[in-house]
Amino acid sequence: MSNTLLRVSPSDLKMPFELKKQNSACLELVNKTDHRVAFKVKTTNPRKYAVRPASGFVPPRGSCGVSITMQAPKEIPPDYHCKDKFLVQSIVAEEGTTLKDIVPDMFSKVPGKLVEEFKLRVIYVPANPPSPVPEEAEEEDSLDSDVDHEVERPSTSNYISGHGHTSGSPTSHNEDVSMVSKSGEQESRYAEENKKMQKELVSSDDDFLSISRLVALSVSHTLLLHK
Repeated sequence: MSNTLLRVSPSDLKMPFELKKQNSACLELVNKTDHRVAFKVKTTNPRKYAVRPASGFVPPRGSCGVSITMQAPKEIPPDYHCKDKFLVQSIVAEEGTTLKDIVPDMFSKVPGKLVEEFKLRVIYVPANPPSPVPEEAEEEDSLDSDVDHEVERPSTSNYISGHGHTSGSPTSHNEDVSMVSKSGEQESRYAEENKKMQKELVSSDDDFLSISRLVALSVSHTLLLHK
């Protein structure tokens, strides 16, 4: 059954836990009525916690914050389990009620008196939890890995298409030997053709000289006839 006077949040007191360091957590008390409500906060371990304020008033339809500070723990409990609990008591305050009037007897349950109670358990949480990775950063990392993967593929495929097999395979070795032998045959063929071309050039030079001599003799003979 929900309370009709105060709404207490959160429903569990999540206390940051850090060895040898004090930490605090807060409660919010919201008045759900049109009356001033008095409250008091109790705990099962009063030496361990400091509550500010431990008692007070919440104005009509208003709210009030309560700070709870835990003393620096000296050791880590098994499984970070905490047995401590808190109790928030509330009652409609009568006209003229002051802070001095908020005493334990004020919240005693008697017939015809509405006293509400809200219990909270203490849950330890890491004082410095790891920050989550933004989704955008994860997407960028994924895109970068995809790009790197795509860049690597062409180099591998080009190597395979250019050589057919890895350098250590027998087929690649045979192909290399075949290419060397073909290159030697081509060089021999080029050398023979070069020799033939040189002979033809020498022969053509001799013919040219012979023709030149004949022309010179003909010209000399013609000049003698004219004389």
